[in-house]
Amino acid sequence: MLKVKKKNIRYKTKRKTRRISRVSEQQIPLQTSLIESEKRESDLLDIRSAAKWASNHLGKNVTSSNISYLVQYGRIKKHGNNGSLQVSLQELKDYYKSFNGHREISWKDKLGKDLNWTLSFDQYKEAETTKHVHRLHPYKGKFIPQLVEYFLDNHTDSFKKEVYFHKGDIILDPFCGSGTTLVQANELGMHAIGIDISAFNALISNCKIKKYDLLDVQKEIQRITFSLKSFLTNSHTLQFEERLLQELYKFNNEFFPVPEYKYKIKRDEIDEETYGPTKEKEFLPIFKKLVKEYNIEIRQSKEDTFLDKWYFPHIRNEIECVFNEIKKIKNIDTKKIISVILSRTIRSCRATTHADLATLLEPVTTTYYCAKHGKICKPLFSILKWWETYAKDTIYRLSQFDQKYRTNTIQYCLTGDGKTIDIVDALQKKNPELAKLVKKQKINGIFSSPPYVGLIDYHEQHAYAYDLFGFKRQDELEIGRMKNGQGKEAKDMYVSGISEVLLNCKKYLAKNYNVFLVANDKWNLYPIIAEKTGMKIVNQFKRPVLNRTEKDKGAYSEIIFHLKGE
Repeated sequence: MLKVKKKNIRYKTKRKTRRISRVSEQQIPLQTSLIESEKRESDLLDIRSAAKWASNHLGKNVTSSNISYLVQYGRIKKHGNNGSLQVSLQELKDYYKSFNGHREISWKDKLGKDLNWTLSFDQYKEAETTKHVHRLHPYKGKFIPQLVEYFLDNHTDSFKKEVYFHKGDIILDPFCGSGTTLVQANELGMHAIGIDISAFNALISNCKIKKYDLLDVQKEIQRITFSLKSFLTNSHTLQFEERLLQELYKFNNEFFPVPEYKYKIKRDEIDEETYGPTKEKEFLPIFKKLVKEYNIEIRQSKEDTFLDKWYFPHIRNEIECVFNEIKKIKNIDTKKIISVILSRTIRSCRATTHADLATLLEPVTTTYYCAKHGKICKPLFSILKWWETYAKDTIYRLSQFDQKYRTNTIQYCLTGDGKTIDIVDALQKKNPELAKLVKKQKINGIFSSPPYVGLIDYHEQHAYAYDLFGFKRQDELEIGRMKNGQGKEAKDMYVSGISEVLLNCKKYLAKNYNVFLVANDKWNLYPIIAEKTGMKIVNQFKRPVLNRTEKDKGAYSEIIFHLKGE
C-alpha cells in the first residue's frame, strides 16, 4: 500500500492523469485491476522456466537471478507469492523486444549501417565483463576485457580477417588506466607494459596482475578487521545504523513495497517526482531523532581536503584506524593489495547518493529518496560492512585469476609521462626481466584507449586515494582533462598530446607493428593524429557501447582505429 497525505499527488493512467486532492491517510492500492491480474494460466512461468525460455529466445545464458532482477526492479510484474513466484510470458516477450536483433536494427538506424554488432559483446553477462581481477577496483572510463581479447587473441572471423598478435609477444598500453590490457595479455600468454601518469592507476594495474601469498593477505585482513571491530566497540555508530535500518525497513515496506512500487513507476502510474520527495520529508524527523539520540556527528569542522568534505567524522576515524594497521604490514605486496581494498571501501562510503557515486555533486548528510532503488536510502555511517565485503571479494577474485586464467608471463605498469618516458630505462629500474625482453624482441604493438577530449579528470576521480595515500598528483600532465573543456584549444592540445605519446612509443615498436586505439572520435581528430605520427589508418571497427549507466542509455558508439607504419 502507498499512503498519501498531501494534495495534488498525481497518478497517471494510460488514458489520462487524475488528481487525488486532500486525501488523509487514504490507501492507494498498488495491485493491478482484476482484469489485468487474471492472466491465462498458460501465460505464467515459474522463474526457472522463464530463465530457460529467455536463454533460448536471446541465444545466451539467462539465469533465474536475472529474471528475479527484472521483477525486483519493476521491469515485469510479479505473480503469485515468494514461495511460488511466476511471471508473464507475454511481459517477458515485450521486455526483450529490444533484444534478439531488434536493438541491433534500432542502433544501426541511429548510428549508421557500418556499426559492427559483433563487437557489442551483448552475449556476455556483467559477471563475465567484470570477471576475476577486472573488478578489484572501480574505474570510470575502462573498456571491457572481451574487446581487448578480440584483437589480441588468435581467432579470425568475417570482420577480423588476420591474427595480429601471438603468444610471447609484448603489448604496450601507454594509457593504461586500470590495467585491462595488462590482465588480458597475461590471460592470453603475452607480456605487456603499461604507462600511466597517475600513480594510483599504476597501483591498481600492478595489483591486478601481481602474484600474492594469499594466506598472508588473509591473515592481515583478519588482523585489521579485528582491530576495526575493537575500535567500534567504543562507538555508537553500529547501534545507530542498526536502529536506522530498522526504521527504514518499516517505512519502505509501507510506502515503497517491492516490486509493486517500481512496477508502477516504470509504467508512469505514479508521479515519482512528487511522491518520492514527499515521503523523504516525512521520514526526516525519524532520522534526526536517531542522530540526536546516538550523538552522531554529521559534518566535519573543516573541508580543506576531499576526505574532509566527503566523509562523516566517524567514517574518517575508521579509515584512519584501518590505514594505521595497513602501515604495520611487512610484506610490501600484501600491503599494496590491502591498500586497494581500503580504497575500494572508502570510495563506497562517501557522503553522497547512490545515483551520484560516480559523479559527486554535493555531500549528502541525511536520508533521501533514491530513484535508483525506489525507496528512502541513507548515506553510510561505518566502513565495516564494505570493508568485510570487499576483502572477501578480493581474495576470491585473486584466487580465481590464479587458478583459472594466469599464465607465466610478465606485465608491469610504469608511472610516468608517455610523451617523454624512456621505457627501457624505467623498466630496468622496476622490472629488469621485462626490460631484457624488450631489448631482445621489441614491442609488437599497442592496444589502448586514450582519454577522450574534456570528459574525465583522471586524478580527481580518485581524489580520496591521493589524500589518504599521499601520492603525488600530476593533473596538469593529463591529456584531454575535463578541466580544459572541449574548445578548439583543448582539441589542439589533445591532438598534440596523443601524437607525442605515440611518437615516443614508436621508438620501441617492432618493424611490422600493429596499433589499436579505442576512441569516440566525434571531432575526427585521429586522422590528424595518424598523419602527425607517420602512421596510416588501415582499418576502423565501429562498435556499439552497451550496458552503460542507468542515466545514460542512449545509442552510443566508439571506433577502434587500426594503425600501421607508413
